[in-house]
Amino acid sequence: MTEPSSSLFRKSALRTITMERDAVNELIDRIDHRFDQACELMLACKGRVVVTGMGKSGHIGTKIAATLASTGTPAMFVHPGEASHGDMGMITPDDVVLALSNSGNTAEVLTLLPLLKRMGTPLISMTGNAQSTLSTSADVDLNVKVSEEACPLDLAPTSSTTASLVMGDALAIALLEAKGFSAEDFAFSHPGGALGRRLLLKVSDVMHTGQLIPKVNSGTKLSDALLEVTSKGLGMTTIVGTDNILLGIFTDGDLRRTLDQNIDIHNTTINDVMTTDCKTASANMLAAEALAIMDNGKISVLAVIDEDKQPIGAVHLHDLLNAGVA
Repeated sequence: MTEPSSSLFRKSALRTITMERDAVNELIDRIDHRFDQACELMLACKGRVVVTGMGKSGHIGTKIAATLASTGTPAMFVHPGEASHGDMGMITPDDVVLALSNSGNTAEVLTLLPLLKRMGTPLISMTGNAQSTLSTSADVDLNVKVSEEACPLDLAPTSSTTASLVMGDALAIALLEAKGFSAEDFAFSHPGGALGRRLLLKVSDVMHTGQLIPKVNSGTKLSDALLEVTSKGLGMTTIVGTDNILLGIFTDGDLRRTLDQNIDIHNTTINDVMTTDCKTASANMLAAEALAIMDNGKISVLAVIDEDKQPIGAVHLHDLLNAGVA
């Protein structure tokens, strides 16, 4: 047996990708009133979208259910074989069933039809055969037929499963937009990962407060202000007036520029060298927003102020890094 060359591998890969791309493109003309009806059924669902399917369709169905659930549409996957042996009890009349079957005649799925009809549970099918038993029995059928599988034997589900997956994503995103599902809503579905930290963590969760805030009064000698910068370890100090309102900040960068001008640190006040148009953050701001301010301003620390412009905290880039936001 002759070993295939790397060029043959690439040729095969390109053929597969092209065929699956074409299968996805075929879906565009099928986004019609039936797609609207499917979305309306799911949007009106008082229970959950129950996704079911056998074999490869089942694997795709599992992913579709997970995508729906994470984008604001309560959903779960029920294996049709298990449904016939007790798991049918998971499905209620308040649910909507989304059944996947490329042939539309998968026995394990068809077995559920009389039970769904008896309960009055709405049924959406996703098939490649509009004349199949499943398609004609469904309240709405979504056509995911493909011209041919990417498999050269036209047997292994490849293009067909890709088309079904894309149609499932289209449903999930259409519902997400219809519900006004926000980034913060999405984060609540993903609290344990980096995405959740980026979207849920607020500046108040990571900022330094109280005695840890670097702060000196207006008129303080630069030499004394430098002691405050050093002791608090954030590479900056805030400068406040007698009413505790933020007047400006002084950072390590300002110090370097000051030293380049040969300024006498013992006789110069902080007011002469501080930055007055400084960037700030609010405590309720998302930590990711504070990070964006730092990135855009090419700075590493922000003073956190309240509505009266009084310093209530300070947040450093390292705080965001340690919290997993950056």
